[in-house]
Amino acid sequence: MKNNLYDIRVGFGYDVHRLVDGRKLILGGVDIPYHLGLLGHSDADVLLHAISDAILGAVGQGDIGRHFPDSDPAYKGISSLLLLEKVMETVTVQAWKINNIDSTIVAQRPKLSPFVPEMIKNISHALDIPTERVNIKATTTEGLGFAGRGEGIAAYSVVTVARSQA
Repeated sequence: MKNNLYDIRVGFGYDVHRLVDGRKLILGGVDIPYHLGLLGHSDADVLLHAISDAILGAVGQGDIGRHFPDSDPAYKGISSLLLLEKVMETVTVQAWKINNIDSTIVAQRPKLSPFVPEMIKNISHALDIPTERVNIKATTTEGLGFAGRGEGIAAYSVVTVARSQA
């Protein structure tokens, strides 16, 4: 019987954006009702940016800034769900499969837990993986730091990928 070995890798992603007036708050591809939104070249979705960076890191392909530079007008205001789909193309071409995603959003306000199921659905659809492989948590900083003061939102993500080795 042939013994298959698996190449398993881990990637870590982090992103942060400032909260400002006049922008939509989009997290995990979900438009969240709030009086402030995240400032950035794209839609500034910190959760999807952290996930994208974690995926790219796991497969040794740098970060989203390398693939989608903020100096390129083609990415001005673009949906980060579209960027995540493009990241998945890189993964697929190299024969990697996403095993699981575990992410944490850090925001004092608004309360994000009601939106997590829709975020998971959006991410699993964009990556063509089962929802059971995507986990998202939201936490506060108990009023400490930039997130606690409501100045911005951060996200962390860990992703594992695998491919079989004959």
